[in-house]
Order: sequence, then C-alpha cells, then structure tokens
Amino acid sequence: MTPAAKGLFFGTAGVPDSTPQTSTLAALTHLKSLGLDGLEMEFVRGVKIGSETAEKVRRRAEELGMRLSAHAPYYVNLNSREMGTRLQSREHLLRSARMAALCGGRSVVFHAGYYGSSTPEETFDILRTSLREIVSVLKSERNPVTLRVETMGKRSQFGSLDEVVALCRDVEGLAPCLDFSHLHAREGKANSYVDFHRILRKIEKRLGRAALRDIHVHLSGIAYNDKGEIKHLNLADSDFRYGEWIAAVNDMNVEGLVICESPAREYDAAILKRLYETKRLKS
Repeated sequence: MTPAAKGLFFGTAGVPDSTPQTSTLAALTHLKSLGLDGLEMEFVRGVKIGSETAEKVRRRAEELGMRLSAHAPYYVNLNSREMGTRLQSREHLLRSARMAALCGGRSVVFHAGYYGSSTPEETFDILRTSLREIVSVLKSERNPVTLRVETMGKRSQFGSLDEVVALCRDVEGLAPCLDFSHLHAREGKANSYVDFHRILRKIEKRLGRAALRDIHVHLSGIAYNDKGEIKHLNLADSDFRYGEWIAAVNDMNVEGLVICESPAREYDAAILKRLYETKRLKS
C-alpha cells in the first residue's frame, strides 16, 4: 500500500479521453505527465482486470507515486427487493475490494442502493446489516482496502450526508466517499465556503479528525433539478463554486484523494490541483 501523504492528491475517475491507449497502465503514465497524482479505477461495468495486470498496475503506481482507488459496479443495490440481487451486490463489492487490493488501491467506492418501496429507516437497517457482514469478510481475509459509501445526487437513492455519516458510525471499518457535487445537486444548495466548511466539520465531529486525514472526494460540475442530479458537467459550465471548496478544504487541513468526474476530467483535475497548490502557498 502507498503510504499516506500530507495534503491532497488529485486524479480522475477512470482513463481520461486524452490517454494515448485505453488502459489503466497507460492512464497512470499519462496522468503523471499532466502533473496529477491519482486515479480511481472504474470497475463500474464489472471487475474485468486480471491478477497479472493488477500486479503491473500496482508496480506502475508505486513507481510513479500515484494514489489508487476503485469504483465498484453501478448495479450494486444492497436494498433490492430481490434477494438474488442483494447477494450479487455483496459479491460485486467483495470482488472489487479483492482486485483493488491486488492493484495497490486503498479504497473502493460504491453506491449503496435505492430506497424503492422501503422507508429511509428500513433501508438504513438493511444496508447496515449487509455491510457489517461484507466488512467482516474482508477483515477475515486481511484485506486492507476501505469500503466507502458514496453520497448520492438523486433523492431516490440512499446517500444523504446524514445517512452516510450515520452508516459509517454504525459499521466499523466503513468510510464515506464525499461527492460534494452530489450533495449540491441533491438539495440544490451546499455550494458555498460556509456550506463546505460545515460539511467537513460534521465529518470531523461525527467520524473523528482521522476521517479528514484520509478523505476520498468526488468533484465535478453538475446539472440538477428538483429530483437531484441530472448529469456531470465541466466545472466551467456549472454553478459549482469550486474555488470556495478549495478554500474550505485548505482551511480544514484535509488530506486524501480528490477524484474529478467532469467530462473533461483530466483538465478539471489539473485546475483543481493548481488552485489548491496556490492556496496552500498563500496560507
């Protein structure tokens, strides 16, 4: 595992379009050439990487000093009415964590599920039980990867800030993936220095200072309506106040990995990193 470093790493969700070859290995080299230092491997349509390639990815990332995470398949739904889907979701998370560990990844981000016909309270209870079992399996395997439940942008999905924080408090070993763009879209707010600072302070208060020393963030521009997220946008094409976000994370001395999900994600990630480094120099 790559040792934790001070400050924030910046990278992209998946292989950027500007990468000469469509592979994780090529993406690592390309992102490093752009001055970036992180990558979230996208297992979103299945964990298709083999163990031999995973070992090559681990070595390349270590050589380049790149921070790695992974995103589990989109079709995980631990609150499905179908028990078969719940069991498959469990296996998707376990397989994602096992392969991420072989790659040298530190975290696996996942979408917990939809409310469906369940109340938010019923959904919470079901997810808590499932995730305690999944984390227990990984612990028994001595898998060092941290599962991270993502804050979600659609109101039909489990994943408000309070839900995610409460779940992480109740499931030992579970951590949040803070998607600030989703939080903005879900409520149509959470888009100022005061809002960002309040979110970070809540994380610190409820999950401890350690949660801010090893944070995992998703960031992009975002389009939304009264039901929440519609689609990701480039930062310049959205109303997301990323300059104020940079100021808040800097003032709170946040450390960890920031993954950009904009369409032009490598360019927006570079913008965020430059702003962050400029802010740190002035601090």
